[in-house]
Amino acid sequence: MPLVKVSLLKGKTKEYKQAIFDSTYSALRNAFNAPENSQSMLINEYEKENFLLPKNYLGIEHTNDIIMIEIIANAGRSQDQKKALYAEITENLVKAINIRQEDVLINIVEVPKENWCMGKGVAAFV
Repeated sequence: MPLVKVSLLKGKTKEYKQAIFDSTYSALRNAFNAPENSQSMLINEYEKENFLLPKNYLGIEHTNDIIMIEIIANAGRSQDQKKALYAEITENLVKAINIRQEDVLINIVEVPKENWCMGKGVAAFV
């Protein structure tokens, strides 16, 4: 059950944000075999003065439509699974919200399974 945190500039519609949730979750289900009904996702919206982004980094030009996606997930996925996830999230978002590929930034933070408590003060996966 990955936890997804999305950061973007304020001003997007409810439908736009729901498309981000749907696009990301679909890719997590396919590439990471995330369990059904395991959507744990947050969108944080920022005023422009509180959102610093690289205009050009590693030869990739970004616009103010950039979406930064952080995925916190159990450790152990292969490089191929991660590459597939990056590609599918990006492809889904391009189709769903017509965003440029260059404006989809994704970061995976891997944690040990014992680092999750889903409630009741109990380690969920140990």
